[in-house]
Amino acid sequence: MLQKTHSVAGMLAAEGVLVHFQVPLLSWETAAALLIGCLAGPLADIDKPGSTMAKVFFPLSFVLRLTNVRHRTMTHSVLFLFAIATLLTPLPELLFWSFLLAYASHAFIDLFNYQGVELLWPIKFKFRLLPKFMAIETGSYKESGFRYFLMLLCIALPVFYNWDTVSDLF
Repeated sequence: MLQKTHSVAGMLAAEGVLVHFQVPLLSWETAAALLIGCLAGPLADIDKPGSTMAKVFFPLSFVLRLTNVRHRTMTHSVLFLFAIATLLTPLPELLFWSFLLAYASHAFIDLFNYQGVELLWPIKFKFRLLPKFMAIETGSYKESGFRYFLMLLCIALPVFYNWDTVSDLF
């Protein structure tokens, strides 16, 4: 999937966390969680040379390349997710879960791609949720439709759970 699709999925994951913690729609905490979601969503692609995340975090991306970490392996695995969770434990609970679930959304939506993901890395077995003929190819019209569906959910979720606040704006 493209970075913009991962960003939208990360933001949707962060919105789910905001709903769970009943954070007010118009607050600094909401802004921080949504920003974290947009950035953590595509972060797993740091292992893909040329990606925006690989360029932003060049030193780490360079180390991954030197150690021959392939795309959709280590940084997309459950093991790596647990390592990140361990590193993030000092964060406030809202930000911790926003980051973690947004990061996890990356591997989840990559499971819809025909290439699959090595979720159990270092075991070399790729998982995917759809058969190849139904899978979503990166950059395809199917991915655009999937991204627009995620965007609709990003709009619907806060409106549904914060209707009183939203209706007061009008």
